[in-house]
Amino acid sequence: MSSYDVAVIGSGPGGYVAAIRCAQLGMKTAIIEKYSTLGGTCLNVGCIPSKALLDSSHHYEDAFKHFETHGIEIDGPIKVNLEKMISRKQDVVDMTTKGIQFLMDKNKIEVFEGLGSFKDATHINIAKNDGTTATIEAKNIIIATGSKPSTLPFITLDKERVITSTEALSLKEIPKHMIIIGGGVIGLELGQVYKRLGAEVTVVEYLDRIIPTMDAGLSKELMKTLKKQKVKFALSHKVKSVERNGDEVIVKADNKKGEEVTFTGDYCLVAVGRNAYTEGLNLDAAGVKTEERGKIAVNGHLQTNVPNIYAIGDVIKGAMLAHKAEEEGTLVAEVLAGQKPHINYNLIPGVVYTWPEVAAVGKTEEELKEAGIAYKVGQFPMRALGRARASMDVDGFVKILADAKTDEVLGVHMIGARCADLITEAVTAMEFRASAEDIARMSHAHPTYAEAVKEAALAATEDRALHI
Repeated sequence: MSSYDVAVIGSGPGGYVAAIRCAQLGMKTAIIEKYSTLGGTCLNVGCIPSKALLDSSHHYEDAFKHFETHGIEIDGPIKVNLEKMISRKQDVVDMTTKGIQFLMDKNKIEVFEGLGSFKDATHINIAKNDGTTATIEAKNIIIATGSKPSTLPFITLDKERVITSTEALSLKEIPKHMIIIGGGVIGLELGQVYKRLGAEVTVVEYLDRIIPTMDAGLSKELMKTLKKQKVKFALSHKVKSVERNGDEVIVKADNKKGEEVTFTGDYCLVAVGRNAYTEGLNLDAAGVKTEERGKIAVNGHLQTNVPNIYAIGDVIKGAMLAHKAEEEGTLVAEVLAGQKPHINYNLIPGVVYTWPEVAAVGKTEEELKEAGIAYKVGQFPMRALGRARASMDVDGFVKILADAKTDEVLGVHMIGARCADLITEAVTAMEFRASAEDIARMSHAHPTYAEAVKEAALAATEDRALHI
């Protein structure tokens, strides 16, 4: 029987990063993955492939709508080759997952392909993909098995017409009308992909706004922008049935007045969130306890009730974000090495990769009001930037929330071009407890989108914005 200092179950961003960091710190490490490729949901059927399709569809939309304005003329019609677009997406996925395999080899991490399950607190049974079985021993075990798409109890997912995000990444045709249940990140990103390619898209959301966990100002601005792109919204609608009739899908919902509304399309994407995935782990054999919604209970060191077993990423509480899982994987590895790492969960940024992009870190206005914290607001519109006008990306704004007394930045919320990258400036500043004035006095290159951050900071500092 092979023995290891650490065994990681799951090879997503949390799991593979945990394994690499453990190996870097001198631990003999193994990683167990039930699928034939490494990288988990994020790399195979999540973050990476969805961004590939978002980028491809963005290029098509630019060519179709904007090239002529830029003085670029194309002879003949512009066409979408969906099969080739999906194939390019898969090439990106394959290249990325092979990169993870390279990192495993480089760091001398032993990879087991198969389903891992606990025999007891220090032994893992592996049902290998080649049909054989094995058992390994590990002093410490990290559970990093991620999550799977949620659904509603009355919905039958046939994965053909009534689909999850996984199937939406590999459709054989462009839908005529895609009905999306859920106005969160996943539904909006994939909805924008197919809207750009020519589908009619209707988003049906139970709550009264989209991206409901983010600042209300971002929700309002994103919906306004998506409406300009002809995406339709039915907010405050409670879906009560989804039925398929041949190539037709009928969704029935009650609106806020209690009236029944019917939506008919050829595809229905169910995007109502994700659930922790612990199926097949046999947690009871190791004595590991779970809490609500099947998530694994952990302490501040991400340690379960069994001292040598840890859990990270989507299987524990908190936002289901790849970069959160990576930080947690690093933390556990360093705890095992006797170090004293920490994670500031308030400063884990959230991003929606629509166009315009949406990004945020820290507290929202709603949270500050609820906590009774006095704050001031500085906001700057993207359309006031020379760079935004040059690129024709004028939608959106940057909003900075700062403490009314100390001027410390408490939250940054932005929507616009490249906000997924711009938010890191805010994270960096807030990690060092910067004030709005600190950011306002930093030189920002001109012309850039980042100037909106400086101007929003100026606006929060005695209303000193220069360009509005």
